[in-house]
Amino acid sequence: MEFAWFPLKSCAQLRRPPSPLPIDPDELWLSTAAMIQTPHSAPRLVPTLVSIVIPCFNSARWIAAAVSSALDQTWPATEVIVVDDGSSDESPAKLRAFGDRVTFIETPHRGGNNARNAGLAVARGEWVQFLDADDYLEPAKVGQQLAETADGATADVIYSPVWVEKEEAGRTSRSAPAIDGRLDLFAQWLTWQLPQTGGALWRKAALETLGGWKEGQPCCQEHELYLRALQAGLRFRFAPTPHAVYRLWSEDTVCRRDPRQVIRIRTELMDRLQAWMTEHALWTPGHTRAAGQAFFEMARTLARYDLAGAEAYFHDRKTRGLIHLAGPAAPRSYRLAQRLLGFTTAEKIAAARR
Repeated sequence: MEFAWFPLKSCAQLRRPPSPLPIDPDELWLSTAAMIQTPHSAPRLVPTLVSIVIPCFNSARWIAAAVSSALDQTWPATEVIVVDDGSSDESPAKLRAFGDRVTFIETPHRGGNNARNAGLAVARGEWVQFLDADDYLEPAKVGQQLAETADGATADVIYSPVWVEKEEAGRTSRSAPAIDGRLDLFAQWLTWQLPQTGGALWRKAALETLGGWKEGQPCCQEHELYLRALQAGLRFRFAPTPHAVYRLWSEDTVCRRDPRQVIRIRTELMDRLQAWMTEHALWTPGHTRAAGQAFFEMARTLARYDLAGAEAYFHDRKTRGLIHLAGPAAPRSYRLAQRLLGFTTAEKIAAARR
């Protein structure tokens, strides 16, 4: 029998959220439209403008599909802004082919968050949707999120599950990691359940109060932004239907090429949140368990690349009271081996049985 291990990507079991009642896309915008009066005319309905910002760096394979998915939104009031971050491939040529249907900005290569901020600076929408160049949106994404949150009237951030689409051996599969509504926002963040970049819709004014995306952040970029949003008290509202698609097609993406860096930076962010919550008397035993499970899962992931480093990481977290053996990474057989033989031996046994 093999020991289970938990991948770095998700801290929740996968399930498909229930489908809501169908909504007519031609009528969806009406509930969010604002009434205005113009001279010599009857009142008319104007839908809220949503800006879709796409940073692009050497993404010629995917960028046309990403832009097309943004242009194909059923929400009737959108603008699409693409910021090319100094690409050296055919991305700029593919983007110019869209003509005046998109706002196209070219910058020197400074990184994804710089490109996102450049798009944010020129966005005219009340809401901003960010989309990575190798991902895409289903047509109802923007409209469905607004419909499921009472038009976002009391929201600064609208967030939903995200479809994770994998390509393996010529076959495509997808699943949507669950967001556990029993957990508060802090626990959802600690367990990495707040969605990948495409799953959120941001109120532009609220995002600007945070100073936008942190430039120079090497990975965990959306989670660093979520952290500052939580600390600032931004209002998060959950919309249950996934309509953003996150493609897993390469091991050379920002958060997959160096798992050890991801673990280090995620740990720093989690320590930062714990310190802040403790200072504000918000940290509870439930948060300790959520964080402890996440740290345990990261120790197991690290063990695949650096067993000695994983052993040191495990014991450092354990001395802080922040190791909790639970979830798919901790089947009964593994818990027994770890208790009797220790972390390193348990990992060696697990590796031998994979």
